[in-house]
Amino acid sequence: MSDNTSMDIRRYRSDDLEQIARLFYETVHAVNRRDYTARQLDVWATGEINHRAWDASLLDHLTYVATEGSLVIGFGDIDVTGYLDRLYVHKDFQGRGVATAICDRLESETSAGRVVVHASITARPFFEKRGYKTIKPQEVERQGIILRNYLMAKDL
Repeated sequence: MSDNTSMDIRRYRSDDLEQIARLFYETVHAVNRRDYTARQLDVWATGEINHRAWDASLLDHLTYVATEGSLVIGFGDIDVTGYLDRLYVHKDFQGRGVATAICDRLESETSAGRVVVHASITARPFFEKRGYKTIKPQEVERQGIILRNYLMAKDL
């Protein structure tokens, strides 16, 4: 893990959404390709998100954005029930503690006693290292394509 002195973590703002949408697409297609097929990646991250719905969701949830200068390098959000909805790190900033820093903030600031996440095959080891336990494997269907993920939880 490198020195993160230049990384800042702050609350989400609506003007972050353009970078977040691009980060989501590029990260899924670059990082998750080792565990998913091209067709699976295409239905997971189509390149088109509902900007209004994402913005409303990110504003409604406890959402943190990691930045380096003006660049968004990661983001994560959790709702009031403790559901960790999204946690993504820019493809060029993997392995630098960005997800750990965001997840630390989300877990420490949620009022829920338990955090639940639908972890991808790729993200499962990250959550296991944080003490999350697999409840069950899942198969999610999108546009006729099956994606495997894992329902995981951690008591806080």
